[in-house]
Amino acid sequence: MKLEKKDWQTLQTPIFILAAVTAAVISLFTAAQYFNTNQEQALLNQQNQLNAARQRYQSSGAEKAMITEYLPRYQALISKGFVGEERRIEWVEALREQHKNHKLFGIKYGISHQEKYTPVFAANLGGFTLNRSMMKLDLDMLHEGDLLQLTESLNTKNTAPFILRDCEITRLNPAGQISNQLIANLHAQCELDWLTLREPASIHEIAVP
Repeated sequence: MKLEKKDWQTLQTPIFILAAVTAAVISLFTAAQYFNTNQEQALLNQQNQLNAARQRYQSSGAEKAMITEYLPRYQALISKGFVGEERRIEWVEALREQHKNHKLFGIKYGISHQEKYTPVFAANLGGFTLNRSMMKLDLDMLHEGDLLQLTESLNTKNTAPFILRDCEITRLNPAGQISNQLIANLHAQCELDWLTLREPASIHEIAVP
């Protein structure tokens, strides 16, 4: 069947309408696909934000519970002088008090500058810095029990912890001639480390309920 010119003129309008409708359908389909993709991405972003918010909430709850549980212990360490600035005056006062209570012979002492301390038994301090201040002691003793009594008494006081690092004991009287009178029979030269923890800077940013 051969179409005449007049036939093409008759079909021209329907063909144009069909082409326009087809183009519109394709455009709508493309727009729908684009909208659907954007909606899926937006939903995914919202889910990720919700999960992140949920994790932050759970984390904040865990941190709050941890702070509530450990805060009294932490405050006790601060009160004891283990956390924060070193308390040399308190160390010396504790030493003098125990010396007086146990009626020991004279004690000479000296404290060196504070320095960073990294012992093998405290490898992970969670951001805290462990420091030590070495104290040297020179004291005369009636017997070895004087030194043990002194260190045990210091350890039970409300002071920062220390480590008795080294102690050299020499006899003042000839061998085998230990006197029971109140005179010095032994002399001790000891070194002990007073320990303190420095807080990390971020610790002050924690909001305590």
